[in-house]
Amino acid sequence: MKKNLLLTLVGAGLALGLVWLFASWWLHGGGKAGAREGRPIPVEVRAVERGPIELRRTFSGALEARAEFVVAPKVGGRVNRLLVNIADPVRRGQVVGELDNDEYVQELAQAQAELAVTKANLAQSRGAYEVARRDFERVKTLRARGVASEAQLDSARANQVAKQAEFEVAQAQVMRAESALETARIRLGYTRINAGWSGGSDMRVVAERYVDEGGMVAANAPLLRIVELDPLMAVIFVAERDYSRLRPGQPVVLTTDAFPDREFPGRIERIAPVFKQTTRQARVELAIDNPRQRLKPGMFVRATVTLDRLLDAVIVPEEALARREDHSGIFLVNADGGSVSWRPVTVGIRDGSRVQIEGEGLSGRVVTLGQQLLKDGSAIIIPADQTSAAGEKQKTTGP
Repeated sequence: MKKNLLLTLVGAGLALGLVWLFASWWLHGGGKAGAREGRPIPVEVRAVERGPIELRRTFSGALEARAEFVVAPKVGGRVNRLLVNIADPVRRGQVVGELDNDEYVQELAQAQAELAVTKANLAQSRGAYEVARRDFERVKTLRARGVASEAQLDSARANQVAKQAEFEVAQAQVMRAESALETARIRLGYTRINAGWSGGSDMRVVAERYVDEGGMVAANAPLLRIVELDPLMAVIFVAERDYSRLRPGQPVVLTTDAFPDREFPGRIERIAPVFKQTTRQARVELAIDNPRQRLKPGMFVRATVTLDRLLDAVIVPEEALARREDHSGIFLVNADGGSVSWRPVTVGIRDGSRVQIEGEGLSGRVVTLGQQLLKDGSAIIIPADQTSAAGEKQKTTGP
């Protein structure tokens, strides 16, 4: 068994050595001499295509929640209950937690008692004012008849003014007590924590929970983070060469490792008007519909954008491109099938291994392998098996 394996390895090594020696001979003199002597050079060819081609770019990015709301109490206290947990749905305005309210209940009772006292004072002040007013009117009448003196009238007037001021103070104290009572009611209501966001959809999902029941929290300390999952936002960064080709509303196709066999449609929503100096890239935000909520914030995504599209382009394989005298071009097979012509071209859109080119007389078949040995007018030979394979492919894919 080991002997057979050793013989196989030796045979493979000899075969590779012969191939290497032949290639070296061809590239370092033998092939060039053959070309000079007009010997045909074996090549592979492909047909020049005409049809649509797209310029696509794929950018890496991440998903983010388009909208989020942090639930925080307006007053501090001990957390009695949290009514939702991570991944639970939450409706707008829903009560999601409760704080210990004993202190606030006591504040409310105290405010109610203060209001009762001020109302009693108000009633007393109103009675005293009425007495002082009637006494002033009586003294005023007696003074007009000459029975009461001027000093008695002045004393009655001063007493009425004093009682009126006390009555107005009592009214203000009632208003202040009513305000304090309403404040106590509001603060007591703050112990019931609700998720009251504005805008967006009425349903969201709990993304994070920061505290547990029984914990102490301060006013405005975060309890929960609630996010909107449909639609989502994908954030990518683009370089200067692609920036000018992007526009809001442009369609985008997203893929993610979580669902490798699925594509998710989206669109460009916002394009930043500035570039980051450190990366020379601009932020682009994509809107992604997520009705089944498969995608989640934080997922890594790849966004493919079609930047340009030509409906009728001349297309060749990328390996057909060659360089001669600092110019790009291709070798086209002449009508006789035994020689080639050099055609300078301008390279346009690249789509994978397909390249759009522009130039004169670009039709027929193009050399895709062996063009490093060719020049304008070189003789070539096309292997018969390639022609047969091309025919079989045409028969298979034909109507």
